[in-house]
Amino acid sequence: MRRSYLVFGRPGFGPEERAEVLDTIDSGWVGTGPKTHRFEREFAAYLGARHCVALNSGTAALHLAVLAAGIGPGDEVIVPAMTFCATANAVVHAGARPVFADVDPDTMNIDCADVRRRLTRRTKALLPVHLHGRPCDMDGLRALADERGLLVIADAAHAIEAVSKGQRAGRLADLTCFSFYVTKNLTTVEGGMLAASRRDWADRAKILASHGMSEDAWARFSDRGYKHYAVVQPGFKYRMTDLQASFGLHQLRRLEANLRLRERLWGLYDRGLAGLPLRLPTPPQPGARHARHIYAVRLTPEARLSRDELMAALHRQRIGTGVHYTALHLQPYYRRACGCKPGDLPQAEAIGETTLSLPLSAALSERDVRDVIRAVRLCLLGPQRQQGPRRLRPRRRRA
Repeated sequence: MRRSYLVFGRPGFGPEERAEVLDTIDSGWVGTGPKTHRFEREFAAYLGARHCVALNSGTAALHLAVLAAGIGPGDEVIVPAMTFCATANAVVHAGARPVFADVDPDTMNIDCADVRRRLTRRTKALLPVHLHGRPCDMDGLRALADERGLLVIADAAHAIEAVSKGQRAGRLADLTCFSFYVTKNLTTVEGGMLAASRRDWADRAKILASHGMSEDAWARFSDRGYKHYAVVQPGFKYRMTDLQASFGLHQLRRLEANLRLRERLWGLYDRGLAGLPLRLPTPPQPGARHARHIYAVRLTPEARLSRDELMAALHRQRIGTGVHYTALHLQPYYRRACGCKPGDLPQAEAIGETTLSLPLSAALSERDVRDVIRAVRLCLLGPQRQQGPRRLRPRRRRA
């Protein structure tokens, strides 16, 4: 058993973030200002995206993406059932209706064939999720969207570094949403980003993110002189702050190095968990780069414990775990609002009952991962089988 508890999703910060945060505090400008705008530019350059808008959460990015695209009451948006609630909640907050689609059992990403079955004349957009860092089948989704004249809004909260056929995640959809929550590969503690392929979408998102005002706070109060604002829409308070951007600027610079570290830890898991009653993550498709955000396994019927029993047993071994996710369409609100019931989306439901996420972040060491592997093997196999057969010494004969 570990001496200290291994927290799931522990972030990694260095002296660069500390120095930048202190510099921001000393500057007197901790709200939305020059560092936020710099972070937008540098993040856009990393993605190769045309326009980026920094926000206070990935949820805000999803909400504004749906609104900026003109989706509202009477419209339907198809979302996967295997995702966090924010994906579907953003559609609801825009006044539209989420329509849940099933997922592929191997990739856990949205199933294009099931998406096609759920299209109606009210469908306005597809909202796929690059789950756990694995890029979706964007070719299939884009072909379907182009055929029906639909928008594609991607939830890339797990997939900043993901690449599909030479294109980074920020260029695979019309609008793409990122999260910088504390557990993400790049964290600003709380924060998000919206990447848009059209300037008018980005401009509308910026206005909506700042109370619907035509000028943001930095433009009004900076050394360029005060400017009056006009409220052109009833907006929201979704802006990122310079304090958040202080973390993001340096997290972004370490993003590729941290990905290589997580790839090594991922390989340790693959090798150390082989042969257990677990379904390990499917390798990335040819031509795709996995962002390695979440290492999610599934218990097979041969396992001696249920998913929740395994989580409790690992907790007793001082190992934190997570679930990403249970099937969203079976959550109480969506059962009531959308008339969903068990059996509607069998693949998502099966995954939701058996999936378990193990610790993975750039803050972990190889020793940490080996501790997790030992604990999982102990819980699933028991102490004798986990340690392997003992070699017995021959007894000495008495004279």
